[in-house]
Amino acid sequence: MVTNNDLAKFIDTSDEWIRTRTGIEERRLADRSKGETTLTFAHQAAVKALEMAHLSGEQIDMIVMGTVTPDTVMPCTANQIQAKIGATRAFTFDLQAACSGFLYGYSIADQYIRTGTIERALVLGGETLSTVMNWQDRSTCVLFGDGAGGVVLQRTTSERSRVIATKLFSDGRLGEILSIPHGYGKVPPHVPEYRNDHHKVQMRGNELFKVAVRNMVDAASQVLWENQLKTTDVDFFIFHQANLRIIDMCAKSLDVPREKMWLNLQKYGNTSAATLPSCLDEAWRSGRVKKGDLILMVTFGGGLTWATTLVRL
Repeated sequence: MVTNNDLAKFIDTSDEWIRTRTGIEERRLADRSKGETTLTFAHQAAVKALEMAHLSGEQIDMIVMGTVTPDTVMPCTANQIQAKIGATRAFTFDLQAACSGFLYGYSIADQYIRTGTIERALVLGGETLSTVMNWQDRSTCVLFGDGAGGVVLQRTTSERSRVIATKLFSDGRLGEILSIPHGYGKVPPHVPEYRNDHHKVQMRGNELFKVAVRNMVDAASQVLWENQLKTTDVDFFIFHQANLRIIDMCAKSLDVPREKMWLNLQKYGNTSAATLPSCLDEAWRSGRVKKGDLILMVTFGGGLTWATTLVRL
C-alpha cells in the first residue's frame, strides 16, 4: 500500500493536493520482491472467479485478458493463465484497449456465447501500471495502481439473468491525450532513437477530463435509450475509477445518486482494466448488489476507447 503521504516524500505533492483533485487516498503496487506481476494478480482473480462460479478450468472454453502491461508479449497473459488453471479446452488471447480492456473482452465473450460458439468464458482485466509510470511526474504517477479482476460468463436460457447490451467506442484521432508511445515495431529498445520516456504513461489531463465525462455520459445514455430504459430503472452503476471528479460529473449528468454507485478508487487508484471487475466483485460480496439487479457499467481509456454494458445479474 502506498499512501499519498508516501508519494509526498519524493515528489512535489501532498495528501490534500491529491485527494481534492482525484479522490484517491492510497493505491496498491506490485511487490517485486514477492514476484508480484500482472500475471500473478490475474491468476488470483481467475481462481476466485472460478470458485465463485463453482467451475473448474476444464469447463472454460475461452479466456480473454485486457491489459497494457503483460508480463510477456509471447506467450500472452491469457495463455499463461490457461496453463495455471488447467483450462485445456479453452482458446485464449490478450487484448489492448487500455482501461476499456475489461468491457471490450466482456463484449467479445458475450458475442461468442450468443452465437453458440462457446458455453463459458473467463474475462479478465489487470495491470501493473507501476511499471509504466514516470515517478517524477505528479500529474500521472499519483493516479494509478496495480491489480486485477475477472468474471465468468456462461450460456443461460434465463430471460431474467443475462447480458442485455454492450457497446464499444473508440477515437484514434485523440489517442495522444492518454498514451504510452513505445512500441517494438516502431522504435525497438536497442536502437539509438529509443527514448526511455516512450514507455511511460503520458497524459494531457485537462483535455482527458472533458472527453472522458462527455463520452461516458453519452455511452451510458445511448445504451439506456436503445433499450427503452431510464436511469431510474437501473439498480446500480459502476463507473470507471479514474478520478472522483469525473465520476461525480457523470453521476450528476445522469442523475445518479451516490448510494447507487460503488467507489474504490480511494483505496486503489485507477487500476485501468481492473477497475470495473474489482468494483463488481466488492459490491457483490458486500451485498450492495444482488441477484436480479440491473447493473450499468461504463468505462473510458487511452487510445482513446470507451465502452458500456447493461447486465441483469
